[in-house]
Parts: sequence; structure tokens; C-alpha cells
Amino acid sequence: MKLLTLNAHAWMEENQHDKLKQLAAFIYEQQFDVIALQEVNQSMEETPLSPDDLGAYYSADPEVVIKRDNYAYVLNGLLSDAYQWTWAPAHVGFAKYDEGLAILSKTPITATVNEYVSSLQDYDNYRSRKIVGVQTVVDGVQAWFVSGHYNWWNDEESFRGLWDRTTKVLNSFAPTPVFMMGDFNNAAEVRGEGYDYVLQSGWSDTYPNAAVRDEGHTVIKAIAGWESNAEPLRIDFIFSNKAAQVQSSTVVLNGKTGPVVSDHFGVAVELEL
Repeated sequence: MKLLTLNAHAWMEENQHDKLKQLAAFIYEQQFDVIALQEVNQSMEETPLSPDDLGAYYSADPEVVIKRDNYAYVLNGLLSDAYQWTWAPAHVGFAKYDEGLAILSKTPITATVNEYVSSLQDYDNYRSRKIVGVQTVVDGVQAWFVSGHYNWWNDEESFRGLWDRTTKVLNSFAPTPVFMMGDFNNAAEVRGEGYDYVLQSGWSDTYPNAAVRDEGHTVIKAIAGWESNAEPLRIDFIFSNKAAQVQSSTVVLNGKTGPVVSDHFGVAVELEL
């Protein structure tokens, strides 16, 4: 089972179309089974797509309107519809986008989840946060794969509350395996905050359990939300609610393993349940 998570920083990158093509080529080369994306944007003013245009899209919400420049839609088109995909918006992003979360799956999607995990549900406020996920069968195992983008530990809508609501949703899927993937905005290097809170709630980080792993850092400079950062950080994770044999955890799309396509690097994990 090969998984990828990436905060795409969609449509905010220089040479964005070239980077989209590079990302598609990397996905094609690596043949990931499931891909979780965050900061997946579409222009609020763009033309809506018709149902006939959507290809392998699996709706997580019948009221969601997919626009022509939806990043996940454009990416999947470059992949020749090899993946089924879903997307849902959480809030306005960068003052002009519907910003949301996406999952791409090589195997058929059989169910979806699309839930607010913030108490705040104000679409104009970026602290309104959701999780979006799919159920599918990979390597003969039925599992849930969920994408999330979280607030900081000391935010006014704190990570702790968001994670409590997340686990309430995800625990309802038990005993099915669940992989929680995404940008957590809580550094693994900091004790007593979000990373430790996730582990204390019974979830397992695939990174320290990997037989082969690298330094793990997905942010190495100041970026949006981490404007004063000057140190390498590990803030993008793939957590599991079940024990797994993790063969490898690799930072990708970092200029060493794959091109840089975002202000975050990605995390690729290969494992067995």
C-alpha cells in the first residue's frame, strides 16, 4: 500500500501549471494507491463544470459545485482519470478561492466522509476546518483514508478541539483501519502540544515505525502560517488507528525525491496491514 499526503498550496505557486504537470508525472511514476491533498483550491468566480465533465469524480456532498480550475480536477485530468477522486471546500482561501481537501484513489471509492471538525463553521473564516475522506479497498483491505488541514495548538480555535471532534468521527468507523493524513500545523519536535496529543489519543505515527525513513521534515523555511520559522519542521503526517508494518516513510517532492511543487514537501509511506 503506497500513500501520499501533500499540502498543494494550489494556484498560489509560481509556474503553477508546470508544477501541476510535474506532480502528475511523479504520481504516475510512483503509482500511489491513495493521495491526500490539502489547500486544494478553485476560483470562486470560475465557470462550474457539468456532471458530464467530471469524469471519475465521486461526490462527498451533492451541494458542492466543482469549478473548471478545481486543482484536483485539473490534476486528475493530467492523470488520464486513472484515479477516482473527491473534494469538498472548507472555507474561503487567500480571499478568492474555495479552499478544500481532496482524496484521489486508484481503487473504487465506496463511501465518503465530509465533516466540519471545528466548532466554527463560518465559510469566510479560515479557522473553519473540515475532514474529507474515502472508503476503498487496497491490497484486499477495506480502509478509510482521510485528509485534514488543522489549526495551531494555541489558535483561538485550537488544534485540541479539532482533534477531539476528528476522533469522534473517525472512531465511528471502527474496527475498519483508518489513515489520517495531512497538514497538522503541529510540529513533531514540540513536546506537550498537538503531536503528543494525537499519539496520546491512541493513534500511531507511521514515520517512527518505518523500517526505512529519512529526516522527515516537510517545511524547511518560513511559509504562510509559519512566517517566523527558521528551522526544519515535521508537520505533515500519516497517522494510523491500527498497527501497520511500515516499510518506508520518505519526504518527497522536495527537489531530491521528486520536484518541488508546493511550499510544503510531501510524505510518501509504503506499508502493509
